[in-house]
Amino acid sequence: MPANGKRTIVVTGGSRGIGRAVCIALAAPEEHIFFNYFSPVDPEGEEAAARETIAAVTNAGGEATGMAVNVTSADEVAGFFGQVMEQTGRIDVLVNNAGITKDTLLVRMKEADWDIVLDINLKAAFRCIQNVARPMMKQRSGRIVNMASIVGVVGNAGQANYVVSKAGLIGLTKTAARELAPRGVTVNAIAPGFIETDMTAALPEKAREAMLSQVPLGRAGKPEDVASAVAFLVSESAAYITGQVLHVSGGMYM
Repeated sequence: MPANGKRTIVVTGGSRGIGRAVCIALAAPEEHIFFNYFSPVDPEGEEAAARETIAAVTNAGGEATGMAVNVTSADEVAGFFGQVMEQTGRIDVLVNNAGITKDTLLVRMKEADWDIVLDINLKAAFRCIQNVARPMMKQRSGRIVNMASIVGVVGNAGQANYVVSKAGLIGLTKTAARELAPRGVTVNAIAPGFIETDMTAALPEKAREAMLSQVPLGRAGKPEDVASAVAFLVSESAAYITGQVLHVSGGMYM
C-alpha cells in the first residue's frame, strides 16, 4: 500500500461488461481507478457507457477517471499511462481486460481480422505491461492481471484468432511473472468461461445452449464472478501467488 494509503488502478476496456464489473468491484475510498474505452463504430455510445461506469464507481464509494484511448496505438497507450503517472505518481494495479472477437472458420478468416484481434487482445496487453513495469519495479510492488479465456487453454472452432490471442496472453503472463517477481510484482491471468456479456449475448440460441451444456454448475457466469477473482488477485491475500491462471468457468475446465 502506498504511503498516502491510496492505490492507483488501471483497467483497460472498463466501460462495459467484465471491465465495468472489475472497476465496481475495486471501488473504494482508498482506490483511484483509471480506465480506457474506445469504439471507432460508436464513439458516442462508448462515451455514454464510460460515464455509466464512472457513476457506478462513484456510487460504490470510489473515484474513477475514464479516457478514450485506442490500445492499438503505442503513442496513445504511452500517453494514457503518462497522464496517470502525472496525476498520481504511481501505478499499483493493471488489469488488461480490453478484447474483441472476429469469429469465423480458419479457411474463411481474413488476415485483417486475425491482425486486429491479436493487436487488441494480446499486443495491447504487452504495451500496457511495458508501461507499468518500470514504475512498479521502482516501487517494488504491483499487481498485474491479464484477462485470458478458457478457449486459450482448450481451443475452440471458429475462433482461431481469439484463441491464439488468449493462449499468447497466458504465455505472456508466465514470462512477465518470472521477470517481475524479483521486484515484488505479481502477474496472473484469469480464464473466464461462458460469461453473460454483450459479446456472448450476440451468440445464436443454439450456440448458447451448447455452451451451457458444458458447464457443470449449469449456468452462465456473471461479470461479477470474474470481478471477484480479480479483486482477490490484486489484494494482499494473493501476495504469494504469481504466474498462475485462475479459471472462472463453472467447472468447464478442471
